[in-house]
Amino acid sequence: MPRTPPGHWIAIAIELADQRAMPASEIAPMMAVLGVAMADAFIGCWAVKFQYNTLRPVTYIRRHIDPKWEPLLTTPPFPEYPSGHSTVSAAAAIALTAVFGAGFAFDDPTHADEDLPIRRFASFAEAAEDAAMSRLYGGIHFRFGNEGGTALGRCIGAYAAALQTKA
Repeated sequence: MPRTPPGHWIAIAIELADQRAMPASEIAPMMAVLGVAMADAFIGCWAVKFQYNTLRPVTYIRRHIDPKWEPLLTTPPFPEYPSGHSTVSAAAAIALTAVFGAGFAFDDPTHADEDLPIRRFASFAEAAEDAAMSRLYGGIHFRFGNEGGTALGRCIGAYAAALQTKA
């Protein structure tokens, strides 16, 4: 099972390519654009993280509300804003929407081998929003970190989707 956002999105792309019996001539540019979108999204995200150096919810909550509070997810040891999952997922969603179209519904069986249900999404944008919200619900991001990451990822994804991948 993929343990990173890029691994998850690549697994989704491969699954969809297999289901549709896409030829290599279509898979290669899809994977190139997806890879560029996600790589550039992380570069942009990390540049912004250390520009703003925003504290995590756990730090704020322990200082001002409850010194014993624990988030549901392990808090990473780097700045909060913007959310990396939000940034890369929004970029990936734009890249895959460029290939499959807006409103392309799909099943995500990524975690089925862990006895978790197959997830059904009405679009790649919905899946990206789900990834972003998981960070908020997990207690490791503020809403503005998700929103900023999503906006950044959409912008980067649009640039990647516009790349010329055919001669």
